[in-house]
Amino acid sequence: MAEQNHPWRLSRRRLTDALLAALAPVAACCLALGGLSVWTAYGNAGSPARITVTGGRVFLPYGGVPETAAFFRISNSGGSVDRLVKVTSEGPGGATTLSRHRMTDGRSAYAQTVESVAVPAGGSLAMSPSSLDVTVPATTRRQAGDLVPFTLHFEHSGAVRTLAVVVRPGQDGT
Repeated sequence: MAEQNHPWRLSRRRLTDALLAALAPVAACCLALGGLSVWTAYGNAGSPARITVTGGRVFLPYGGVPETAAFFRISNSGGSVDRLVKVTSEGPGGATTLSRHRMTDGRSAYAQTVESVAVPAGGSLAMSPSSLDVTVPATTRRQAGDLVPFTLHFEHSGAVRTLAVVVRPGQDGT
């Protein structure tokens, strides 16, 4: 009986082709793993958000207005974005809301309620009368220099408690 040639018979050329075909995905994986390792070693890749809240201020209400505003500086030294989703106050008065200052074409101002706001990784968010603030019910019992407790609630970092000092509008550059 004559010997038959098998189509899958191992030869030097087929072995070389198979090794080259396997080398491409292995090299791509090694390159990607090396790049991710360098990215992680030199940056904050994958680290959680690290939130700090400073500079809390509450405007002293005047003229019988029903609401006033509170402002904070929020810093995120972590490697992930976080979101401020709610602000609560243990002080008397009622509910607080996040709001953004807007101008109409007629040059009048109004507050627009905001559901949440991002705090960028490695960045900060500075609230001010001309940008983002926390609308707070006014209470006549507050005086300049009083401390008001607040809790800022973040999507990933949880609750952060802080104090805000009551100031007159225009004091300290506000």
